[in-house]
Order: sequence, then C-alpha cells, then structure tokens
Amino acid sequence: MATFTDLTDNLTNHFLIAMPGLADPNFYHTVTYLCDHNQDGAMGLVINRPMDLMLGELFDYLNIPNPKIELLDVPIYQGGPVQTDRGFVLHKPMGQWEATMPITPQLELTMSQDIIEAIAYGEGPDQYLIALGYAGWGSGQLEAELASNAWLNGPAESTIIFDKPIDQRWIASAALLGVQISQISPDVGHA
Repeated sequence: MATFTDLTDNLTNHFLIAMPGLADPNFYHTVTYLCDHNQDGAMGLVINRPMDLMLGELFDYLNIPNPKIELLDVPIYQGGPVQTDRGFVLHKPMGQWEATMPITPQLELTMSQDIIEAIAYGEGPDQYLIALGYAGWGSGQLEAELASNAWLNGPAESTIIFDKPIDQRWIASAALLGVQISQISPDVGHA
C-alpha cells in the first residue's frame, strides 16, 4: 500500500477526478477539490454534485431576512458523504470570518455562518461554492485508492470550480491532464 511519504507531492489544491469505473454512488463521475492532505488523511469538497437545495432555502433555514434576490437560485452542493449537516464555503480570499482555513493564496475554506450572512447581502466573496458535507479519507486511504486507479489527480484550477458549467467540470478537470475521460473504459485496470 502506498503511504503519504511515498507521494512526491502533497495533494492539497488538487482535483481528484473519479475514474469511469468508480462505482461508489457518492463519487460516480465527480470532481473533488482537495482542501487538505497530510499524513493523517485528506479532506475535500465535491464540486460537481448540486443538491436539490438552493441558497434561498439555506437563507430561510438560517433565518437570514431579505437576501439579494439574484442569489436565491444559486445551488448548494453535496460536498461529500461526511458530516452532511455541516456547511462549507470554498471561496476566493475576502473578508475575515470566524472559521477560515487558508488553502492557497487564491482559495480559502470557511465553516462559519458569518460568511453566509455576508453573501446574502452582497458583502461576501464574489466567487464561492457552498457545500453540505465533505469527502474525507483516513491515513493512507486516499493513497491506496490512487494506487488502485480509482482516481486521476492533478493540480486544480479555480476557473473550473467557479466558472465552468457544473455538467462540464468532470470532463474539463481531466482535460487539464490531457485526458479524454469520456473515452476511458469503466473496466480499465480490472482483470
């Protein structure tokens, strides 16, 4: 089994692109942005799985009155199968929030309600992705999945997260690596 020290790079700020044969319904045809990766494991957000929940409904749930009307139909994402009742905001740096983890100089992850309130009134970051839940891996688990060819991985680009249409993110993230993922057989690597 591959271990963290076997990797040449830390995979923070990388995309995990589900291979076509990855049958786990939580990750089928997904792109996961890795927010943190270290010897203890990894944490990321699925960036192409919108829920049947819109930002307006979240504002109502959080009792945020009179939000900007153009935000009501912004989708909330299913960030992963872990802690699905907890919210995460992946965003460009802007403002000071109660619970923010810097990822890169261009991206941060905030886990506090104050950023949602700021977004509601047009005082938050211009670019953001709001997710419920996250994808998590224990020590060595992600490395084992990479070794078994469950995922492609490569450096992330914020334009795919924030600008690319949702239904194009899986193909576009693989294309960053020069891979036409739709042309890969789901049975690759299985005897």
